[in-house]
Amino acid sequence: MFTVVDTGMSPSKSPVNGTVRAGNMVMMAQVPRDPATGEMITGDMRTQTRRLLSNFKQCVEAAGGSLRDIALITIYVVDGADVAEMNEVYAETFEKPYPCRATVVVKDLLYPGVKVEMVAWATLENAEKSKEIVK
Repeated sequence: MFTVVDTGMSPSKSPVNGTVRAGNMVMMAQVPRDPATGEMITGDMRTQTRRLLSNFKQCVEAAGGSLRDIALITIYVVDGADVAEMNEVYAETFEKPYPCRATVVVKDLLYPGVKVEMVAWATLENAEKSKEIVK
């Protein structure tokens, strides 16, 4: 069984939850959308990646953790040429040791103009310890 995490974000119009928790595991799926309005953020890959990773931060913190608790990320991009820009923002957001990651180039994503979507798994088993490290 899982519980839906109240992230404070505008709920999706689709029948999905962006962040759920099952025990010490937090599962998150995000696109670059404005957390207040739910509107998609378009523009270049850096802009979309910053918004999306900021959403992840808000989600994992709402669940009681931090970005340091994210262990696995799957990234979907529509253009492999954009991965370098995505990596720049990713490296600004995460510190070593980086989460395990797979990056997949796909034909298209659901929302027009969206270049990136990410799914992340965090483990809150050591959340208190992680918070101490980040401080």
